[in-house]
Amino acid sequence: MPEAILEPDLPIIDPHHHLWDRPAAFIAGLPPPKHGFDHLIRKVPRYLLDELLADLNSGHNVIGTVYMECGAMYRAGGEAAFRPVGETEFVNGVAAMTASGLYGPVRACAGIVGHVDLTIGAKAREVLEAHIAAGGGRFRGIRQSASFDSDPDVLGPLARQNEGLYRWGAFREGFAQLAPLGLSFDAWLLEPQLPELLSLAKAFPGTQIVLDHVGTPLGIGRYAGQRDERFAAWTRCIQDLAALPNVAVKVGGLAMVFPGFPSFMSDPPAQSEQLAEEWLPYVEICLKAFGVDRCMFESNFPVDSGSCDYATLWNAFKRVAAGYSADEKAALFAGTARKIYRLDI
Repeated sequence: MPEAILEPDLPIIDPHHHLWDRPAAFIAGLPPPKHGFDHLIRKVPRYLLDELLADLNSGHNVIGTVYMECGAMYRAGGEAAFRPVGETEFVNGVAAMTASGLYGPVRACAGIVGHVDLTIGAKAREVLEAHIAAGGGRFRGIRQSASFDSDPDVLGPLARQNEGLYRWGAFREGFAQLAPLGLSFDAWLLEPQLPELLSLAKAFPGTQIVLDHVGTPLGIGRYAGQRDERFAAWTRCIQDLAALPNVAVKVGGLAMVFPGFPSFMSDPPAQSEQLAEEWLPYVEICLKAFGVDRCMFESNFPVDSGSCDYATLWNAFKRVAAGYSADEKAALFAGTARKIYRLDI
């Protein structure tokens, strides 16, 4: 049975979700699944406005969202550097649909985080300006993943990046274009790579950086069975990042395959009590280090559907935040996202 919704009136701004469409021909051409993400692609081949609205209207008081890039709807032609602008064009159309009010009060994709390959250096400014023009006032920044591990079983089909991206000179030349345009940067990388982000954040103190998915602690591949012993090193990295005022953190992504929690793809699916118990140590460290004004809960849907449905995920966050004050909850569930992504919701 579906869980009863906890604190159903608490306003939520979901600062991290995706939209995509993987046609049947694309799915049919995939190799046999070997990794959690392989299974997810097959489980959720389509996640567009109808699917998003079904989740947003599943019982919690979600008032708005921020879209996070995922390689969807790139332009098929034109200069390669500008093809990701197609994703912003697509998402801005979805945002305009919900801004019409025809789908209820929720304002989906009120903020848009797109993608630019910053390794093109100073030319990245032209691409950023194209995103801004395409975003209808909603474009807020970019994400470029640096996720890398020498063990291909850790990232599976997401093992697409070379090592040390955030330290490359060309990348940093492109990164320098963000702050003058008032844009932020979402960072996705794995727990052993967190010192790379620390170096980047120190080098660009004027750029707002958001660490996605609490830094992605690992418990699969060559890290299987080591999650607990790696917790202290992860904690130190989080504390070091929190010492920099230009860094905020998204508290979520723990329902993905990477931490190796028992809840991932469990049968039957985990309930919110189990999820809260698994996630609590990581949530507590982030909240203590960053404070509620630089932490925001995120759904990471539909990716996190590998462990639970949307309503159960937000119940789990409400359980881990049960001891916090009304003002603190207001920040964690909506206020920090509204501030960091400059949302008028």
